[in-house]
Amino acid sequence: MMNEENGALRCAVGCWSMGAFFGFIAMMMLAVLGEFSWPGAVFSGGLVFVVAGLGLSAVLCRPLPRMSQFGSTQKNYWPHNVPAGHAPAPAPAPVVRPVAATATVHVAVAAERPVAPDGKPEMLAAARNGQPDDLKEIKGVGPKLEQLLHSLGVFHFEQIASWRAAEVAWVDENLEGFKGRVTRDQWVDQARLLAAGGETEHSLAVQRGEAT
Repeated sequence: MMNEENGALRCAVGCWSMGAFFGFIAMMMLAVLGEFSWPGAVFSGGLVFVVAGLGLSAVLCRPLPRMSQFGSTQKNYWPHNVPAGHAPAPAPAPVVRPVAATATVHVAVAAERPVAPDGKPEMLAAARNGQPDDLKEIKGVGPKLEQLLHSLGVFHFEQIASWRAAEVAWVDENLEGFKGRVTRDQWVDQARLLAAGGETEHSLAVQRGEAT
C-alpha cells in the first residue's frame, strides 16, 4: 500500500512539473512572440499549467486494476448485468455418442470365438439392420478404403474392435493398395473406443464434415 501511495505521489509531482514547464513555455512565447502584455502572458501560462497538470495526472496517474480484480470482474460481470427476465443462455452440451451396449456385447462374443486357421476374421454379408457404421471416423480410413472394407465384409466398429493379432495381420495383408494400414493407424484401439460410444478428435471432425 505504501509503495502504491509513493508511486502515485511521484507521478502527480512529475505531471504537475511538466504542466509548469508547458505553462512557462506558453507564457514566454505569448509575451515575446505574441506581443501579449506580461500580466496577460502570465495568466495564459498559468491556465496552460493548470490544464496540462490536470490532464497529465488524469491520464498517467490513474491506478491500474489488479489482475485478481480483473479476473473477478470477468467471472461476475456478465451474469449480473443480464436484464431482468432474460436468463443467460445455457452453454451447448458437448457432443457425446450414447454408449452402444449392443456393440460391447458383439465385441465380447467375438473375442471368445477361436481364430480361424488362416487368421481371417469373421465377416458379414451385409451391415446389421442395413445400417453400417461410418468407418471413416477411424483415422486412416477414407471413402475408398471404407468401400474396400465393405467389400471384404467389414461394416461395424465392433468387428474391427474384436480383431486379434492374427486377424489384424490377415486384414493388413488383404487390403489391396492399403497393406499395413490397420497396424500403422491403430484401427483396433480406435474402433474399441468408437464401438463403446466414445469420440476422438478425428471422429468429431468427420461428423462436422471437416474431414473425410
